[in-house]
Amino acid sequence: MQHPDARTVVTDYVTLIAAGELDAAIALFAEDATWDYPGHLAISRTWRGKQEIFGDFLGRIGTYFAADGLPAITLTRVLADGPLAVAEWTTVGTAANGEPYENDCLGVFTVEDGRITAVREYLDTDHVARTLLA
Repeated sequence: MQHPDARTVVTDYVTLIAAGELDAAIALFAEDATWDYPGHLAISRTWRGKQEIFGDFLGRIGTYFAADGLPAITLTRVLADGPLAVAEWTTVGTAANGEPYENDCLGVFTVEDGRITAVREYLDTDHVARTLLA
């Protein structure tokens, strides 16, 4: 069986997240996937497995935004080579404290057998600390 390439899987993932299609986005991850979040924040570490990634990490990030300020995610670029895909996206919203939030993000995704197995994310963690975690 032929699996979709890394570019397709990552494009689908970011597009699904942006559309609020969480279950379909989660289905694109391997059970034992990892997500490395940079910096020295309380949320900075390697998250392991779907439950940690979507329940404990990405699911918790939504609580840092105002109820009417959930972020809009816009995919701006995807470059791929074999099992690796690099995606750029912008995240714009309103923090729970009312501060405007806008961050340019980049993720290096590893895709194996049509599933995301690893993500290394890069973004302005100082901005996260000053707005979302303040």
